Amino acid sequence: MRIPPNIKRNDTAAFIAPAFGCTFEPYYSSFKNALRFFENRGYRTILGPNCFSDCGTGISNTPEACADEFMQYYTDDHSSVLLSCGGGELMCEILPFIDWDRIKDAPPKWFMGYSDNTNIGFLLATICDTVSVYGPNAPAFGMKPLHRSPKEALALMEGKKKLFRGYDLYEKESLKTPENPLAAYNLTEPSVKRAFPGPSAAMSGMLLGGCLDSLSNLAGTKYDHVSAFLKRHADTGILWFLEACDLNVFSIRRALWQLREAGWFNTAAGFIIGRPLNPDEMFGLDRFRAVTEIIGPLNVPIIMDADVGHVPPMLPFANGLCADIALSGNEFTLSYH
Repeated sequence: MRIPPNIKRNDTAAFIAPAFGCTFEPYYSSFKNALRFFENRGYRTILGPNCFSDCGTGISNTPEACADEFMQYYTDDHSSVLLSCGGGELMCEILPFIDWDRIKDAPPKWFMGYSDNTNIGFLLATICDTVSVYGPNAPAFGMKPLHRSPKEALALMEGKKKLFRGYDLYEKESLKTPENPLAAYNLTEPSVKRAFPGPSAAMSGMLLGGCLDSLSNLAGTKYDHVSAFLKRHADTGILWFLEACDLNVFSIRRALWQLREAGWFNTAAGFIIGRPLNPDEMFGLDRFRAVTEIIGPLNVPIIMDADVGHVPPMLPFANGLCADIALSGNEFTLSYH
């Protein structure tokens, strides 16, 4: 795997919008304040042309323009890290316009974002053997006070932190509104992780994953290079980190079945499943059985309700890096090699 160099003071952070642009509140103000955070930390900042754009369909610009923006800033000599302005719904449509061979030939560069950014971060790993970070989108750095979750994601890319511990509380209802755009996470709910078959879990391997909504959409397309990736890294078990946004429990179950039957989990050494945004039980199926009845027969450790994904706060999970992960009691640890 190609690991980008650690970023540092005076490096340039490039901000792009391959899906959602920060055109209205609360995203506009939180993004503007995030830029101030990076500048105060000693980074130069540069904005892609789509950061404050909106073509009216949940994506900042045309697929071609979004792909051009990503290509420009990934392959230039000026920036050291690319941070996404947001998630969205239609980033998959930019993929035909990305020159993946050119990305492979370019020096590796950090890319961070989550949700729809799976379309870039996951393919950087599986197509280009390049590490990326599934972590907070840029506006998260604008909250006041700043939670340690975004700061820890940045510390990973700076090479300052390799050991991460799970958070004690999570947010059930956000306080961020157009009138209160810089609101911090509203952490009110105890974060209770669960191991299966339990009561504890330990796993080692290479991290790979992202948003299940996007991953299931990629499976079986010409951008599905997972089989070749698994062959290239056959000596390393895969730790799949997965979380869901719009999917209900039945959709989660179907998506996991699809990826299992497509052979994605053939070398799985463990699973880390984030808190789903739609956790409600349906027709007797809860979020735990939706997962364990599909991947449980693989006989590898499973950790559920982990701190990754759409229910903040989230730990930084790096596609393509090897790590040790453990859950003992309710103590979750993620240690990068």
